[in-house]
Amino acid sequence: MRYFLDTEFCESGPYKPIQLISIGLVCENGDEFYRVADFDEDACNDWVKANVLPHLEISMRSPLSAIALELQQFVERTRGEDKPEFWGYYADYDWVVFCQMFGAMVDLPKGWPMYCRDIKQLCDSLGNPTLPKQESTEHNALCDARWNKQAYHFLSKE
Repeated sequence: MRYFLDTEFCESGPYKPIQLISIGLVCENGDEFYRVADFDEDACNDWVKANVLPHLEISMRSPLSAIALELQQFVERTRGEDKPEFWGYYADYDWVVFCQMFGAMVDLPKGWPMYCRDIKQLCDSLGNPTLPKQESTEHNALCDARWNKQAYHFLSKE
């Protein structure tokens, strides 16, 4: 089962971990998962404050451990017999912050891949065609995850 992933996050340089702000996951079958993490707004740079924070439901904040548990339950409930396959767009940081919710990468739930597939790399391998314009709110993790699904299907012609 394919899952299209996006996160919003704070990054503060080489001596601090990436801090999750929000996560959106859209399943191939259309089911969706969205959570806002308990994060330190003061650690966010001006770009994040201007482009990400205005799109959040701040009252929905949850601790990382609760998000990780709910996310695992969501994937287990929706994947059926399939192994999960995660896709993101420029997904390197998304994948790191995703894995950090569970501890280290080796702590991911059993049967989950230790890598995320990247839509931008797929796009490049196909000659870098122009992707559909995102019509919804950019820098909202759920809206971006929905667009990731759209971009994947555009590229794979599914």
